[in-house]
Parts: sequence; C-alpha cells; structure tokens
Amino acid sequence: MEYGVKKEYEINVETMALKAKYDEDGQVITEVMECNGTFDLLKCPSQVVDESCRYFASSLEGRISGTKELTNYTHKPPIVISEAMRIYFFPIISPKRRDCTWIAHKYIRSFHGEEDQTTTIQFSTGDSINVPVSHGMIANQVQRTAHFRVILEDRLRLSSPSSDTSERVAETFS
Repeated sequence: MEYGVKKEYEINVETMALKAKYDEDGQVITEVMECNGTFDLLKCPSQVVDESCRYFASSLEGRISGTKELTNYTHKPPIVISEAMRIYFFPIISPKRRDCTWIAHKYIRSFHGEEDQTTTIQFSTGDSINVPVSHGMIANQVQRTAHFRVILEDRLRLSSPSSDTSERVAETFS
C-alpha cells in the first residue's frame, strides 16, 4: 500500500526501514517502509533518525555516543531510538552520509547476497528491500545490533527497581 508523500514523521514500532533514494531533482529523500505500507518523506534518512531520537529526548549523535560507550563500536554503530518501545536500528553505511539507509532490527527475518554485491533483506511481514552492501556487512550489522540490544536491555533490567520495591515506594506515598 502506498501512502504518498509526507513532510514530517517519527519512527515508531511499525517502522521497518528508512531507505535512501533520489527524487527527480537528485535530492536524497526517504522511502519509509512500515508494516502496512510505504511512503516517501522529503528528508534524508539520517535526518529522520535524528528527529525521531530528539522526539524521544536524545539525538542521533547522543545515541551513537551511547552505543560506542557500551560496545566500543566505532563504525556504523547500531542505535536505540526508544528504549521503552525497544526500537533498534542500524545504518548500512556511515550515518553521516545523506544516502544512508537505516534498518529496524526486529523485523528482519532473513537476508541473502545477490550476484551484484547487493543484499536483499526479507522482513517478517513478507516485504523485502534490496540494499547496496554485501551480505557479510548486513550479517555483521545484524549481529552487532543483537549484541547491543542484549547489553542495553540487561543494563536497563538490572537498573530498574523490582516490583516489590516499587510497591513499597507507592505505599509510602499513599
């Protein structure tokens, strides 16, 4: 299903990919792939990611810095858009480039390399996307994002108060 063209957008739990593409004037825009359709957005993908991070009280630069702190990944680091909604994305090339495509980790079902050194990613919805990078690069990004998720979610789980503590605090203030 096509939605048309939009000017504003926040990444959400339905967002599967932000694919960089060129409009008729040669400007980089974003093809947003959601679970129930696609549409174009008149911004480059990393700008959409940055604005979505800011919507959730951070920035792309802050998220990259946080990932580097936890994992020591210095190139093409995966990021969390929202911890609460468990939205994790990874870039296929440097996120500083306007033509960087971003992929949501949770929707990837499989991926396979093509003869032209591109990779087709199959999403759990049955949709697919072809990206101009090797199978090995996508495999590495998927693995690094999974590793990052485990580290961050373990840290968040261990730092959150237990339900017993929360109940005692609530009783104290009631």
